[in-house]
Amino acid sequence: MTSLFALVDCNNFYASCERVFQPQLNGKPIVVLSNNDGCVIARSNEAKACGIQMGAPLFEIKDAIAFHGIHVFSSNYELYGDMSRRVVLVLSEYSPHVEVYSIDESFLDLGNFLDVDIEKYARAIWERVPRATGIPVAVGVARTKTLAKLANRVAKKSKKANGMLVLTDPKHIEAALKATEIGDVWGIGRRYARKLSQFGVNTAYDLTRQTDSFIKKHLTILGLRTVKELRGEPCLDLETMPPAKQNICTSRSFGEALTELSDIEEALSTHAVRCAFKLRKQKSCAMAFTVFLETSRFGQDSQMYFNSRTVRLDSPSSSELVILPAALEALRVIFREGFRYKKTGVIVSGICPANQVQQSLFEPDTRQRDSNLMKTLDGLRERYGFKSVFYGVQGTSGKWQMQNSNLSPCYTTKLKDLLKAN
Repeated sequence: MTSLFALVDCNNFYASCERVFQPQLNGKPIVVLSNNDGCVIARSNEAKACGIQMGAPLFEIKDAIAFHGIHVFSSNYELYGDMSRRVVLVLSEYSPHVEVYSIDESFLDLGNFLDVDIEKYARAIWERVPRATGIPVAVGVARTKTLAKLANRVAKKSKKANGMLVLTDPKHIEAALKATEIGDVWGIGRRYARKLSQFGVNTAYDLTRQTDSFIKKHLTILGLRTVKELRGEPCLDLETMPPAKQNICTSRSFGEALTELSDIEEALSTHAVRCAFKLRKQKSCAMAFTVFLETSRFGQDSQMYFNSRTVRLDSPSSSELVILPAALEALRVIFREGFRYKKTGVIVSGICPANQVQQSLFEPDTRQRDSNLMKTLDGLRERYGFKSVFYGVQGTSGKWQMQNSNLSPCYTTKLKDLLKAN
């Protein structure tokens, strides 16, 4: 059996999503901002050429935006998530096994394809995805996932590769390893790169020449797995079913500083409902959760405050009827008058499979009732939108909602935002 992996990576994904529905922006510089329009989280190649740095705060680059005519967008995760789903649907036509690694990256299992010219097959993927979705991609193919990641990077950077590279020839693999700095290797990172540079290990090729004992000593067993992958020995399998999360956090900074408890309750209740929904989606329950509340760490206010409270449930649950009232009670305990709050959130922990929950002897058994209600609510939200059904405590004032003054329409998920042909 021969292993062969393809990594398909969407180019400048967030910016590309905006261009699909506004083609007049092709060739124009674009930046996408983080929550509350705080800083840059995505840039088109044109914006990079203008000197815009990743993570740059918006207020620091306003002059550059005006000078270069850069188009600015608030992050539209609903649109980006749906476009990502459409890309994955196209990729599933080319392999029965697809691992969605991130919102803009997917691994495909291309091993044991009989009588298939892999280079032509990879090029077909590279051509098909933008034709079907409008999203340009880069495709890297190799014997291991780490080498496929490296091949994808070379495909993006090299004009000769032109966005697609099959990296199976030993000479080409060696050349790619020598051309890749150690900090650009998947799984190494900056801290390990600085450490390895002290031993004269500056490229991926240098790393593959080290002994296993040296790697285990300085990079642990996980680092040894990465090195073996670079040597062409498969150590990472395709994860077509992502593992259940062991912690889930739902939190957002407020669009403006809040001082009233009722406004903060609206935000926290929405986060608690989201956490419960995420638990049910992965068929899990949580034994405990933590509610936190904080002021801004960067504002001009002299008074700063942070507090949290952890609540342990009698038995694991994913019911909003259990989590929501307990979260609000915890918030009221940690809330203090006189502060300008900027953020609150919920972190659930002690997560276990829903089919392994042991009921408490001293609480009424309402699991079936809650389960039926939650299924109904989830169905309504998935069909009509998450805001179609909500609790009164979630309110309608929206004072806590994030700033998104440059938000584009949700072209593919909301009827009112569908493109109109004149």
